[in-house]
Amino acid sequence: MSHARHITLPKGFLAAGVACGIKPSGKKDLAVIAGDADCNVAFVTTSNQITGAPIQYVRRTWPRCHGLARAFVINAGVSNVCTGEPGLRDAATMAKLAAKQLGTTGDKVLVASTGVIGKRLPMAHVRRGIESACQSLSQRNDADTLGAIMTTDTRPKSAVVMTTLGGKRVTIAGIVKGAGMIAPSLATMIGVITTDAAVPSALLHKALKAAVYDTFNAVTVDSDQSTSDIVAVFASGQAGNAPLKPGSSAHKKFAQALHEVCMELARGVAADGEGATRLIEIAVTGARNQRDAEVAAKSVANSPLVKTAVHGGDPNWGRIAMALGKSEAKITAETLAITIAGQKVFTRGKGCAFDEKSLSRRLKENTVTIQCNLGKGPGAYTALTCDFSKDYISINADYTT
Repeated sequence: MSHARHITLPKGFLAAGVACGIKPSGKKDLAVIAGDADCNVAFVTTSNQITGAPIQYVRRTWPRCHGLARAFVINAGVSNVCTGEPGLRDAATMAKLAAKQLGTTGDKVLVASTGVIGKRLPMAHVRRGIESACQSLSQRNDADTLGAIMTTDTRPKSAVVMTTLGGKRVTIAGIVKGAGMIAPSLATMIGVITTDAAVPSALLHKALKAAVYDTFNAVTVDSDQSTSDIVAVFASGQAGNAPLKPGSSAHKKFAQALHEVCMELARGVAADGEGATRLIEIAVTGARNQRDAEVAAKSVANSPLVKTAVHGGDPNWGRIAMALGKSEAKITAETLAITIAGQKVFTRGKGCAFDEKSLSRRLKENTVTIQCNLGKGPGAYTALTCDFSKDYISINADYTT
């Protein structure tokens, strides 16, 4: 794992990752990311109707915060989902314990948990972990911090983008965990983004919501939406730029930089899907509208038959046509064109001649692009997914046993 700085690279942030005994493996399992002072904050959460206690906690306390927060506490190994009122108390306790260490109030601490559903957190371990992490906060713990939020991830995922706003250098950095139970809606997995830009919370939320639409929300590993998804952005304001104003050129420039960070993290999640051996991009164009394009792209991205075909190096365009046709988007074979890894394989209602052996080899490259032109209008959307391998079954068959 790289020891380069990322999440603490923007001015005004410290972090720590520790092992406190939540994971049976003994690996690091609790992280704290904190600002030197209160930060403007925005977040988006899962739209799954079954949500974890941490998600419920941050939603309930947020109205009292006025868009400000000091820290984010995240544990891995146990997700604190479907644990009733005791689980809610545990989530609140996590926030209060960190708040006490940092000299703030519990409603200014976000919490998130990831891991097995239905189990209570081992709070004696969590207490020790929060105390240890808060006392270890520094700018030298970025790798440990990222390692502490990972579950079935095989590699760390981080991103940094620098830009200039009003003559001041601004940094945006992010980390994310996620490899399975990934089909976000309004958010993703667990992601933390920090920036030293001065951005009012309302604008921060607007920029984040726009950024996740075709980045995190474009990712599907297995079509299963997590109960614990959250992405949060903390803005310290220490870059010294004038606070961004709605519709200003600086606001647009910041939003673009935030989008770049989210896109790099999202691609990392798709590429690191459980058991994945390659990243698959499903680019749909020519849809009646953007909604049709999104629905069609995700239908292909979620198809086990398409994902297994890519894994096996099988350029089976019939599976792609099937997945498009079963979606709610308007599809007609006569206007449809399908291209796999740069090779056109289907057009005007029938297959094209192509070199199957050559295309099969290209399907085994690290990134595979499938382009589908529906021939209906201006709508376009690109979904991100990965192949399905035997390892996906092994990982999930043995997840709790």
